[in-house]
Amino acid sequence: MTIQAARNEALDELLEFHWMMDMIQTVDVGIVVFNRNFEIKVWNGFMEAHSGLLPSDVRDQRLFDLFPDISEPWLTQKVKSVFDLRTRAFLTWEQRPYLFKFRNYRPITSTAPFMYQNIVFSPLNSATGAVDHVCMMIYDMTDAASAKKQLLSFQVKEAEQEQVKP
Repeated sequence: MTIQAARNEALDELLEFHWMMDMIQTVDVGIVVFNRNFEIKVWNGFMEAHSGLLPSDVRDQRLFDLFPDISEPWLTQKVKSVFDLRTRAFLTWEQRPYLFKFRNYRPITSTAPFMYQNIVFSPLNSATGAVDHVCMMIYDMTDAASAKKQLLSFQVKEAEQEQVKP
């Protein structure tokens, strides 16, 4: 490979890395990467927009110091299998409405006071094959949760009316 070809390949890799980072910052999903001590390494634009905290404010900070309402024993146990077994773990809004108590940013179209969330915890393999970091992806499920709650409420009302009929 010539020096020019090596430079072009390096430039292509740098450009690809740049658009991948841009994608992580602009995707409409929260992305948080943390290590075994729950020190934050990545905090994307979704998290910044909903928490009001800049990536520079949270980098290397412990998640539990920034969000003391998150139960440290509970989340540590939840994520332990991700580190140890190298498997994903999931949290749905039906199990727990939210991990981060973010305000609902669509108050006109949704009656929920906060954002309902589904969360996926994924192990991240290092270059050595060890799992030293976890990627937490936070999905806004507020619209789906509100729709399901409205449907259940409607079904309860229908059932009550059926019982009243002679």
